[in-house]
Amino acid sequence: MVSTQIIGRPFAIVAIVLGLAGMASTASAQTGQVKGKVTDAQGKPVEGATVSLAQADNNTKFSLKTKKSGEYMQIGLPPGNYVITVEKDGLKQTRNVRISLDMAEANFELKPGSADGSARSKEDAAKDAARVAAVKAAFAEGAALSNAGKFDEAIVKFNEVLKDVPNCTECYINIGQVNASKKDYVASEAAYKKALELDPNSSDAYNGLATIYNDQKKFTEAQAMSAEAAKRASTGGNGGSAETRYNQGVIAWNANDFPKAQEHFAAAVAANPNHAESHFMLGRVDLNLGKLADAAKEFETYVKIAPTGPNAKEAQTNFDMLKSYIK
Repeated sequence: MVSTQIIGRPFAIVAIVLGLAGMASTASAQTGQVKGKVTDAQGKPVEGATVSLAQADNNTKFSLKTKKSGEYMQIGLPPGNYVITVEKDGLKQTRNVRISLDMAEANFELKPGSADGSARSKEDAAKDAARVAAVKAAFAEGAALSNAGKFDEAIVKFNEVLKDVPNCTECYINIGQVNASKKDYVASEAAYKKALELDPNSSDAYNGLATIYNDQKKFTEAQAMSAEAAKRASTGGNGGSAETRYNQGVIAWNANDFPKAQEHFAAAVAANPNHAESHFMLGRVDLNLGKLADAAKEFETYVKIAPTGPNAKEAQTNFDMLKSYIK
């Protein structure tokens, strides 16, 4: 029996946008902080001014008073966009401030006719934009290194992203795939499981686990993970995408469970009639089950869809031997 490798997941670059959402996520275990100083029109510190912080995303509120020095500091803030208002004796100033994992700073000047301060928020926005751009660039570089086979360097890049975006699910999925390519299945499994801690519905992480279990001939575990992936994959009513069902079929094939393999490959073809590899494997399964006419049709279909595909020569040879069985 010739083993067939499960379709690999390409190293994604665009998906990092999903991970970047973690930079403003209140679910992160890390918190932000802000400090500043409140002065009057003469530049003197204002003691006892009320500093109110309201998170724009969920309306979480914090309140404190300035010290004798006019300074204030609030820690333990969920990262996000805040509206900070400072007021005393009828004077008031409000501004929008972006709070991330670094210490933010917002200074205020209370004076008659003082307007909402926007200069600092623009600086924060520019700083955050640069930070996001750097993270995207690091992720893209990691993906490029992965595709170039420079696996250790790729892992370094993905870990750089994780320093800024600790809940980047895509980073862990890519680390899992890189380690799988290195045959470091322990590290790969740990990365995929970390991805599932962050996103329990990640079909990519489940598919990754299915792949490495299959490579290690842990077919029971592979089938379980592939089934979990199928539950979460976007479907057209066929219980999973063509790739997911194809992967399940390969796992069943390697476990010599030919009826189950036939079920999965048939489902893959139903999901995508032009999925050439599913037709090829369905032909193999039909051969093992003695369905020679059906096998001939599947090999013929493969050649039509992928005349220069990796299995085109074998498919054509098999069809030539079996075509007399087609009624």
